[in-house]
Amino acid sequence: MESLVQLFSSTLGQYVSEEVVIFIISMFPILELRGGLLAASLLKMPILKAIPICIIGNIIPIPFILFFIKKIFAWMKKFRIFRGLIERMENRAMSKSDRVTQYEFMGLVLFVGIPIPGTGAWMGSLIAALLEMDIKKAVVAELIGIALATIIMSFLSYGLLGAIIH
Repeated sequence: MESLVQLFSSTLGQYVSEEVVIFIISMFPILELRGGLLAASLLKMPILKAIPICIIGNIIPIPFILFFIKKIFAWMKKFRIFRGLIERMENRAMSKSDRVTQYEFMGLVLFVGIPIPGTGAWMGSLIAALLEMDIKKAVVAELIGIALATIIMSFLSYGLLGAIIH
């Protein structure tokens, strides 16, 4: 992930401010808030400035995924060129959905909040949409998960001492 963060930072950093770089990274699938906080740390941005930017960037895609992804996928499946990709994405999301279906609300919180590869708000939103979870519960679970991820990644990206000093 660090190499992706550095690639985004060095490429985008030539054209936009550091704040915009970490905002975009936080919106991007796979990287999300985790990558945004890591980028902010590498860019020596104070943690209290980085956290709200990363949280907002990570939250913005959630409603779009929850409300529209099934319709977008259905439309894309009409085209042979996209069908295989969409089916792989759906299968990948559903293969990760066991914890979410088993523990429902708390499963989604932990799925979004614990920073391991293949988890986060994007995949959590996709799983919630494919499982047709209640939208309000899904959004609340994801917001709590993002808060948990923020705490964990703040300590991992900035370190305990860095979190207190910056």
